Amino acid sequence: MSVPEVDAFLAEERTVTCATIGARGWPHLMPLWYVLRAIEDAPGEAAPGGDAGLRLWSWTYAASQKVRNLERDARATLQVEAGELYQELRGVMFECDVVVHRELETVKALGHELFARYVVPRGQPPAMELPGEVAAMVDGQAAKRIALEFVERRRASWDHRKLGGVY
Repeated sequence: MSVPEVDAFLAEERTVTCATIGARGWPHLMPLWYVLRAIEDAPGEAAPGGDAGLRLWSWTYAASQKVRNLERDARATLQVEAGELYQELRGVMFECDVVVHRELETVKALGHELFARYVVPRGQPPAMELPGEVAAMVDGQAAKRIALEFVERRRASWDHRKLGGVY
């Protein structure tokens, strides 16, 4: 898939599988909700192909196994996939360095952004404002969570719909 195709695919899907390396050397796979954020204009931060690009962000409990794994080895492999029949399969895999953000305001803002995306049905734009009870829940959760910024190093993508029935 091209960069714009990957960006569009990520915008429509809703779950990323995150693989970290556990203490015994085995992959640890867990699903995460995510948002896409524009890559900041910083030296060395260009996306593949030199585009401004998007970067996946997620949050998780600070005491989770994946965070312990990332504290030992700050690398993760991400995969987002869709399709059921072979000829429908498509997806993208990223090898990433992971930046862990622990600042409460950063985590809280990300939580609001995540829930704005997920409180609406698939395909709808994010909510302009969270319902009060959801915002309060996110604010309460933020102290127990951290933000994960996935810095892409390499990607592979596939779209079997483009194969035209030739495998």
